[in-house]
Amino acid sequence: MRRRVARLDSLSPVPRPRRRNPWTTTGEVLIWVVFVALLFPAAFAGWAVGHYTSLGGKPSATVVHTVTAGSTAAATTSAATTTSAATTTSGGTTKSSGGGNAAAGEKVFASNGCGSCHTFKPAGATGTIGPDLDKAPAADAKADNNMALAAFVHESIVDPDAYVAKGYSKGIMPTSFGNSISSSDLNDLVAFIVSGSSSS
Repeated sequence: MRRRVARLDSLSPVPRPRRRNPWTTTGEVLIWVVFVALLFPAAFAGWAVGHYTSLGGKPSATVVHTVTAGSTAAATTSAATTTSAATTTSGGTTKSSGGGNAAAGEKVFASNGCGSCHTFKPAGATGTIGPDLDKAPAADAKADNNMALAAFVHESIVDPDAYVAKGYSKGIMPTSFGNSISSSDLNDLVAFIVSGSSSS
């Protein structure tokens, strides 16, 4: 048997490997390094923000809540009107068991823009951002460890995130009313809301 020897001139030429541009390779590597370097801090920041807000932490100082204080529809409530939660005094104004003046509380309700967010028939308010004050306070007070209605309404104004009504989330109602409304006006507002809320 004879061995076949390949002739060099009969072999097909092998192309030489093309040399890559070193600047292109370096640029690609640099882009990937920058991408990865920015990806990790961004992912961590997203996780931290999501984790913090899901824990119900206090909103940061940059969160702005806007409440428009406007005149509500001209629904007037008679000062002599009483409900089961209120008693009529000799002066003809309604006083609640909390010591506030319900007639004066109507003015506090209107001047603080409560009607722009809450529905409340005694004030002629039809807002839908917050809970319906005709029905919700009594039911929510029972759900919140059977709390007294006046105490629950007071807490809901001063610390609105202490109990959040079903279907709503924290941070909707401004937390500044405890500081911006005087103690006597706050008692009047509580008396007004309690006198108009259904007790069922």
